[in-house]
Amino acid sequence: MEATTDIEKKYKKLIIALSVAIPVVVAILFRVKLESVEPLTFLPPIYATINGITAVVLIAAVIAIKNKKIKLHETLMKICIGLSVAFLAMYVAYHMTSESTKYGNPDAFMRGVYFFILISHIVLSIAIIPLVLITYVKALAKRFDKHKKIAKITFPIWLYVAITGVVVYLMISPYYDKAVAIVNAIP
Repeated sequence: MEATTDIEKKYKKLIIALSVAIPVVVAILFRVKLESVEPLTFLPPIYATINGITAVVLIAAVIAIKNKKIKLHETLMKICIGLSVAFLAMYVAYHMTSESTKYGNPDAFMRGVYFFILISHIVLSIAIIPLVLITYVKALAKRFDKHKKIAKITFPIWLYVAITGVVVYLMISPYYDKAVAIVNAIP
């Protein structure tokens, strides 16, 4: 068994802490409603776009590394992490200021498709946190054999989360206006 590098040891506790804290904090913040703040109803198309951009940049990063453009790959991966952080901040801000929008399609099959995509998206968005962090730390530690091995798992999951984020938005977007209209109608 190979020894863990100092860098990997240094970041191990942080990876565990963030992997637990982020989903817990997000779940807690979902219950916080900032009534005195104007609802941030303009955010969903922005964070859906960020998800789409993340998917494109992830694919570009894989193409870069396959073409041995290591510095470009590194830059693109940092951009993906930054985009994911921006997405998460906007997503939480939206849900802290706005009521959740319900999927309004009455068709049972489409509801099943929507909830399958939504639930798999949520579960994998939690799972991707430690995967991204571990993959990143393996690269920092210059353990590229291990980095490559875990990246083969991380990449498709992260890409799925990014793409399904857009799909969920597109499926629920017709119902956002109805939710805003109902909230605005309340005296």
